[in-house]
Amino acid sequence: MFEARHSMDAPTTASTASGPDGEGGWFTPHNPPSPSTPPAPVSGDHDEGRIPQPRASDEAAAPIAGPGAEPRPAPAPRKDASPDAVLVRRTMEEVGPVADKVTSYFYALLFVRHPDLRPLFPAAMDTQRDRLLRALLTAAEHIDDKDVLVAYLKNLGRGHRKYGTRAEHYPAVGECLIASLARYATTTWNEEAETAWVRAYTTISQVMIDAAAADELTSPAWWLGEIVAHERRTSDIAVVTVRPDQPYPFLAGQYTTLETPWWPRVWRHYSFASTPRSDGLLAFHVKAVPAGWVSGALVHRARPGDVLRLGPPAGSMTVDHSTDSGLLCLGGGTGIAPIKALVEDVAEHGRRRAVEVFYGARTGDDLYDIDTLLRLQQNHPWLAVRPVVDQQAHLQLPDAVREYGPWNEYDAYLSGPPGMIRSGVDALRGIGIPASRIRHDAVEDLVAAAG
Repeated sequence: MFEARHSMDAPTTASTASGPDGEGGWFTPHNPPSPSTPPAPVSGDHDEGRIPQPRASDEAAAPIAGPGAEPRPAPAPRKDASPDAVLVRRTMEEVGPVADKVTSYFYALLFVRHPDLRPLFPAAMDTQRDRLLRALLTAAEHIDDKDVLVAYLKNLGRGHRKYGTRAEHYPAVGECLIASLARYATTTWNEEAETAWVRAYTTISQVMIDAAAADELTSPAWWLGEIVAHERRTSDIAVVTVRPDQPYPFLAGQYTTLETPWWPRVWRHYSFASTPRSDGLLAFHVKAVPAGWVSGALVHRARPGDVLRLGPPAGSMTVDHSTDSGLLCLGGGTGIAPIKALVEDVAEHGRRRAVEVFYGARTGDDLYDIDTLLRLQQNHPWLAVRPVVDQQAHLQLPDAVREYGPWNEYDAYLSGPPGMIRSGVDALRGIGIPASRIRHDAVEDLVAAAG
């Protein structure tokens, strides 16, 4: 067993907590009470979805290069970095090139030393292994930025309540994490590094558990949602409408996680496609992608009467109604869903502010929700909708944005595939929009998007 020079006892608050599935948790156990269903899948999924990424204004997970991807450059050292931050980052820089080995060793060690925890995890661990290192890098990058780090960790703690994780699981995770880092960080690991990691992990786990305990006072660990409508817009896109079993509070622009009865313990991220409705119904736009377990089931198999499970809402791609700034919205594919919700949100608040929507698609058929947006445009003179079809890759969505403007007085919102987010952010910053006015909830790496 791990003998730390600092106490690794369980944090004092007895509650459920852990990091949300697919959101870069420190570890991601799964133990939901599900009806009798087929066994869990044994290979990775590739659903199209929106996975969060932390910013100064967000609570989500930072991107990291996963196995098979190019190593991500280490962040530039800060002159005011704390001693612990320096040591933690050095460790992460060293283990980055062997991230797959570190995470595989961590889970093997966890399951050998604590076999009682294995049933909490999905049968397929390939995607799972990537998430640990993404979360570690997030913490390492933001270890001295308490506001960002605490917000990120609170989101993990709240989101993971749905797995039934308990506070007493954290010492086991910390023990195996430290042992794994010590094994592979052979150059930078020493007594000081171990002490820094023990301190960091103890703080991190306590924040997550406290957040879960607070959330437990006001919200369930998950919601059940009955599908009440299923509309196929194209051969691979469906609009799924769900009635939750109890009130589900969220904001336009946010997202949630969904679990289907066909793939228990496999959760995927989907954005809400409208503002909160008076009837309490929730709408999601889902595109079935190759080898997509959840997306394929939701598009091709789901029918009214089927019951899904929903995690808590998350994300900060929401409208600031205290300002009159215009909104510049870029939506690609089913990423148009939260953009439509933002437009409805502005309309409901009744304030005249310019909203420019660029709706990108590869073909005209992929503009599956254009009629809805054009009706909104007819009803609201402050709204402009500009479809951008990229059939031969001659005109990318960011290129179209550059042709209009200027956008100095606009807040930018992006939603869509990771590649579109990357190019969109680069284009917006290139035309002078500061990063603080660019909002999105997508990671940069495709490995995370497949989770």
